Amino acid sequence: MQYFDAARTADRLDYPVLIPALRSGMATEASVPPRKHYALDEGTAEEAGATLLVMPAWNREFLGVKLVDVFPGNAARNLPALSSAYVLADGRTGEHLALIDGGELTRRRTVATAALGAALLSPEDARTHLIVGTGHIGGAVYDAYAAVRPHLSTTLVADPHNPAGARALAADLVRRGVNASPVEDLPSAVGRADLITTATLAREPVLRDEWITPGTHLDLIGSFRPEMHEVDPSLLGRATVFVDHPVALTEAGEIATALARGVLTEEDVAATLPELCARTTPRPREEGEITVFKTVGTGLTDLVAAVTVYTST
Repeated sequence: MQYFDAARTADRLDYPVLIPALRSGMATEASVPPRKHYALDEGTAEEAGATLLVMPAWNREFLGVKLVDVFPGNAARNLPALSSAYVLADGRTGEHLALIDGGELTRRRTVATAALGAALLSPEDARTHLIVGTGHIGGAVYDAYAAVRPHLSTTLVADPHNPAGARALAADLVRRGVNASPVEDLPSAVGRADLITTATLAREPVLRDEWITPGTHLDLIGSFRPEMHEVDPSLLGRATVFVDHPVALTEAGEIATALARGVLTEEDVAATLPELCARTTPRPREEGEITVFKTVGTGLTDLVAAVTVYTST
């Protein structure tokens, strides 16, 4: 069995390779059972809330499972709260093939999935990209989008909860030759952007409905629990909404809230990512249409990424 640490995993998940692999993999038949959450020993304060997440998926060739350990009490131990690993096996024999770093695999498949959504839905003539959020995921957004929208000419970086992080990420992009700048006036930046990517852990919306102008495309990465909101739920009532998987209807806060308030119905969701990937022609955009793609992550994208790590040379 091969082992891929974080560095080797990153080397094999170059976005120009990973994003087409996701597009192909999402359009093929696979089994993706719901992820399971297991509460672990809560006998001490340090162990309170400890959880094991199990995310399996398989197709005719491969099967795999991502194991995620969440130990909130690790902050007191000066250790990361989350660690994960991916086990890939042969789909015909069950033979274990690879153990892959789950953190880097998750990071790269997350931004690659969002970029794939942008490739399928955003205006082809988009020139200004606004990245909101500069953490572990937000810091990887630019490279993924450069692989699908190479004609983007301006990158704006904002982080309402960490302005210093926005300045640092923008400066790093400038050093790489990117036309990037940090912004603190978020409403103004939203008005300038053709394409917006959010990657925050916000519980209150960082983007307001009235800021979003006609013709904008938004990729929402951050929320993965019902109490998390990156945009006003009311925005979804005047946008065309797409999701990576139906589980987003219950797990993503802005969508779950919009459904509960009657702003959005399940029938209003235009398509899932597998349905978009199966199209043989690009989906046309209507004049002034606002599109929203919400991704919460699935076992299938993990499987596709893991197979890409294992089979790449």
